[in-house]
Amino acid sequence: MSRSLFWLSDEAWGAIEPHLPKNQPGARRVDDRRVISGIVHMLKCGGRWADCPTQYGPATTIYNRWNRWSRRGIWTRILAALTEEGWIAETGQIDSSYIKAHRSAGGAKGGREPMPLASRVAAGRPRSTHSSMSWDGRFASS
Repeated sequence: MSRSLFWLSDEAWGAIEPHLPKNQPGARRVDDRRVISGIVHMLKCGGRWADCPTQYGPATTIYNRWNRWSRRGIWTRILAALTEEGWIAETGQIDSSYIKAHRSAGGAKGGREPMPLASRVAAGRPRSTHSSMSWDGRFASS
């Protein structure tokens, strides 16, 4: 995980802050700017929530805020508002490094070899058959 920390700029915070939920019940709220910076940092680096740097606050607070706001649709509303105001683009891109592929998907273990024709395989003798057996399953005469 990268140790370079992400912090919202004053300009970015000014755009986000009016769209945050206000007067929420429960314990006294921690600094929203710090928590949102931690959420963005963790989403950018792709690490485990438990490995969130302590500069953003407790990892459980960072995760719980992301999780609760996701379930309540708050992130969707914030992103929609920022899109309307022209702060972010309406479209996005996904980097292929997020899509997992099998280790041999690119031709690993010897590279790409031409596949034998099915007709040639069917005409040949199976590799697993014992040498004392003939192709039709009867014992070979000695």
